[in-house]
Amino acid sequence: MSAGSAFPLHNKKPNLPHQMDNLSHDVLRHILSRLPISSLIRFQYVCRSWRLLAQNPQFLDQHENFRCLIFHCDYPIRNHLCFVDFPAFQQQKQPVKRISTPFSATMPEYDVVGSCNGFLCLSDSLYNEKLFIYNPFTREHLELPKTKEFPNPDVVCGIGFHPQTKQFKVIKIVYSRGFRRIQRRVHHSEVQIFTLGSSNWRSVGRISHHLAHGQSQAIVNGRLHWVSLPRRHHHGRTIVSFDLGTEEFIDIPKPDYGSLSRCNYHLVILNGCLSAAVYCTHGKMEIWVMEQYGVKESWVKRFNIGTYMPKSIKQEASEISFKVSKIVLRSKIVKVVCILKSGEILLEYRNRALVLFNPTTGKFKDVIFEGMPNWFHTVVHFGSLNRIDSLFE
Repeated sequence: MSAGSAFPLHNKKPNLPHQMDNLSHDVLRHILSRLPISSLIRFQYVCRSWRLLAQNPQFLDQHENFRCLIFHCDYPIRNHLCFVDFPAFQQQKQPVKRISTPFSATMPEYDVVGSCNGFLCLSDSLYNEKLFIYNPFTREHLELPKTKEFPNPDVVCGIGFHPQTKQFKVIKIVYSRGFRRIQRRVHHSEVQIFTLGSSNWRSVGRISHHLAHGQSQAIVNGRLHWVSLPRRHHHGRTIVSFDLGTEEFIDIPKPDYGSLSRCNYHLVILNGCLSAAVYCTHGKMEIWVMEQYGVKESWVKRFNIGTYMPKSIKQEASEISFKVSKIVLRSKIVKVVCILKSGEILLEYRNRALVLFNPTTGKFKDVIFEGMPNWFHTVVHFGSLNRIDSLFE
């Protein structure tokens, strides 16, 4: 397949023996779980047994091979999505593949709110009106009902799944933008919840924190996590969690020492643990890991990342590029994306370059795939062929 081609592929069923249908589910599960998501899409058309198993929501237990990296690009003109399988990082020979977005006519500009159990949540970045649940590999999408209108809203969203209640929920926190910027009082916020399978949004009150806008990708223990904005006359920031079961906000304790007292850090999940990537002086970074969730004393400084500048961005971008891309305007100097099976840490620099960092040797390696966008925001996604109606069961 060439770079830029859209998924999913509806190939003709190969002329294979009917005995394929007679393989046991255990054998099929073993075969399919070893495939990357791009191959799983094609192989579901081999035979009926493969298709039924691949579309079984219980089959995809977030196998590592199904993990992929999605690129969201909004430059130079249209928003679009593309992806690359994680196994491709071993050789960097696989081109990125374009993802079809059937809702682009009604929502041409969007933000990727987050990824959860094979589904993306996308929000309207122009008017803050629309929210879609979308499976990028089946092209199924669902537009959520509209919430009540607010004047000049500033919106923070998140999507998550609670392992005990088995419910998908979308959270929408609405602030009055002008009031938030000047006075920062809590009674000008409203928290709304939509449970997939219901028909309406529910208001669950207000929030005392002002959360930083952007993707909430730190989902662990049935909780979404954000970092708060600094308060006036108080420069510290708080890690705020939202329990999808109790629908309550809970502050996550931080250590009394170390660099987590700084203002500038972002959250990421590494090896299943809540982690914070802290920006230090001279472009360096520390990664702190909460090894036992909710326990203040379990925070450990696990990685030190030195200064590095990828070759592809040593030359400064033109000024016009920064004006037309909302992604670039909100960019971080460096973002920790995830940790690979090899132990290498995947980093995103200035929304323009991917780099692998080896914490054992301290060495960096630029990552370039054929067809990569020039500007992008990355999202770690566990691909699946789950149907949206499975969310309502």
